[in-house]
Amino acid sequence: MLDGEKKDETMRKNLPLKPDAPHLRSKTFSAQVDLPRLPIPTLEETLTRFPRAVHALQDVAEREDTKRVTEEFLRGDGPTLQKTLEEYEEEGRQSGRIGSYVEEFWSEAYLAPNASVVLNLNPFFLLEEGPDAKLAKDQIGRAASLIFASVKLASLLKHENLAPDMFKGKPLCMDQFKAIFGSCRVPRQNNKDYVEVDPASTHVVVMHRNQFYYFNALWPDGTVAVDEADLKEILTAIKEDATSIDPELSVKNALGVLTTLPRKSWAVARDNLKASSSHNSAALEIIDSALFVLVLDDFVPNDIHEAAANMLHGSYKVDSEDGLQYFQRGSCCNRWYDKLQIIVCGDGSAGVNFEHSAIDGHTALRFASDIYAETVVSFAQSITKLIHGTGSIPNVISADVNRAAILPTETGAPPWDTSPKKLEFNLPGSVLDKIFFAESALGDEIMSSDTYVLEFKEYGKKFIVRNKMSPDSFVQMSMLLAYYLLYGQVVCQYEPVMTKHFFHGRTEAMRTVTPVAAVFCEKWASRYTSKEEKLDSLRDATKEHSRLVKEASAGKGVDRHLFALKCIAEKNDVAIPPFFGSDAWKALNHTVLSTSNCGNPALRLFGFGPVVPDGFGIGYIIKNNSLQYSISSKHRQTKRFAHTLHKVLLDFKEMMQPLSSVKVGSASPEVEKLLVKKESLLEYADGIDYFGELDLDKPDEKTPQMDGGARKYVGIVRRRESSISEDTMKNVGVMVKSPSSSEHKHVAV
Repeated sequence: MLDGEKKDETMRKNLPLKPDAPHLRSKTFSAQVDLPRLPIPTLEETLTRFPRAVHALQDVAEREDTKRVTEEFLRGDGPTLQKTLEEYEEEGRQSGRIGSYVEEFWSEAYLAPNASVVLNLNPFFLLEEGPDAKLAKDQIGRAASLIFASVKLASLLKHENLAPDMFKGKPLCMDQFKAIFGSCRVPRQNNKDYVEVDPASTHVVVMHRNQFYYFNALWPDGTVAVDEADLKEILTAIKEDATSIDPELSVKNALGVLTTLPRKSWAVARDNLKASSSHNSAALEIIDSALFVLVLDDFVPNDIHEAAANMLHGSYKVDSEDGLQYFQRGSCCNRWYDKLQIIVCGDGSAGVNFEHSAIDGHTALRFASDIYAETVVSFAQSITKLIHGTGSIPNVISADVNRAAILPTETGAPPWDTSPKKLEFNLPGSVLDKIFFAESALGDEIMSSDTYVLEFKEYGKKFIVRNKMSPDSFVQMSMLLAYYLLYGQVVCQYEPVMTKHFFHGRTEAMRTVTPVAAVFCEKWASRYTSKEEKLDSLRDATKEHSRLVKEASAGKGVDRHLFALKCIAEKNDVAIPPFFGSDAWKALNHTVLSTSNCGNPALRLFGFGPVVPDGFGIGYIIKNNSLQYSISSKHRQTKRFAHTLHKVLLDFKEMMQPLSSVKVGSASPEVEKLLVKKESLLEYADGIDYFGELDLDKPDEKTPQMDGGARKYVGIVRRRESSISEDTMKNVGVMVKSPSSSEHKHVAV
């Protein structure tokens, strides 16, 4: 890579700050300067943990080989690489070039692979139903309320007034929040992808029936320019326009499906599209720089399994009107996977699909929970206003709204155009062909994938805690045992543990299959183990899991450190040590059960695809009185695994002391919707994480500061060099007719 390319790669949305920068007066980022850096474990520590991490996955001979290669690495190449890594971290700390020793390498792990992001990377959330029964089934109303809450949140972030995430009274790193709005993953033919952020973004892109529309939702200063009534009219106009398009023609021009291609193939198509006309290039820039994408689907899921699959990869439905030409009628092409997407189905059910390279689940969870909570508060305010004459309940997202549509100028037009416009592309033949082949390939991926949901309502967090076990560790053991009972073996199981209490911290890997966990599986599968022995083995396994989670949360895991050592060798053109070609290293990195815990009362489901062909991807949510699992796999018995998991959970309940004072189960959905308490809303606002009982004691080492306390940090994610011009925003799109009107006009209420 050329020096110029390296410099380009390290441009950041957060460029070095002057001492008097407004960032220093920020509420959102006020704690950043005090966050400790992620520590580098000693080589001896990590290589002591490594054999234990793979012990249960190996036989006696393999363990001996692991011991040999580990000792050779410790005596040979390991210390040199450790020293090089420590020097790299120190240089990055002093120069502000990197935020942690693993940040650059972990970013490349997301951005370098050529695989499609669909099913391989992007996770999804399925939101709970809205509190307003009338609005819950109204697609336009639900979408408008979610957009309104989202742009208010974007406004708070632009003004840096969003309260920082806290955990047990201590702040978490907020850096990822700079990449939520206005960000886009961009593919390149001869290089890895990069993530670009436009901090000046003011507009939202809407997709319906594979068509693209956009409108301004914020003023240039970041103030909200629309309200829910405006948004309903805007979305109604967009839906009427898109519905008039012939369905078969819309699929032939379904540009969004190109984002499902392998990244290099998408880069070729994207470059061809941009080169074909300046208009196409400008239209792509409008999509890239949008705050987010709002997706309106015609699809209505028949059950929770279809709802989860639609949020993960869209629906698949190929049919023909004339019996000859078959085309895709599903929602799978109506997506733009390179950006944050809010998806609203025809029945008002809604969710989020997010690009994962720049943000983790905890950050996306804060976004999803805040916007959901704001819709709950708005509904509650509408009730109290009828009773008290005012909405006495405070907003979760308190942002100024200054409606452009009611601020006329001398010309009679609003001073800021918030009317919807359609993006028309002039697609060359090569791109049209690529769209067809991309849709066909995506269809194969969807048909070979299976998503099944287990909503276990017998008990949840309360029951587990009263039986004196960690809820997260308990759920981890349930999945491990289900696989063991179905296949007779333990397999590599992964869980990310949050490390956001460190500066630019992301996650550390927790490997669930400990020797203690393997014994637990054997005892529960045995016909000759007593009830007491089974229960003791479960308690022992959960305690060991909790202990290791605590270590991982402190940056004392195995995976990230060893991964960084391998990457530092590659970065310096050093021969990769044999340790990284060993069977033990391969076993650690073949994750059959990829799991993640991410949820709170705003979410009904959370999920993602498997990370290996023979694996399962399992997202789970631990609620007070229920456990939610979204399970995905390719060509495996997903439903049967879920049924085995259900039986495991029932067996656990039978073995444990049942609650006597609290009913095991959940309140009716109608009752739960009304139980909106201030405490739960504060939980939403602060962000929630269930990754064990974290030890947040801070190391002494901190990042050097510039005058005034600003971070000396450049980083990985690129800042967009220039924002979309006002002329481009006005002239690229085609004005959309207002609802039930023959004239083009600004949307106003």
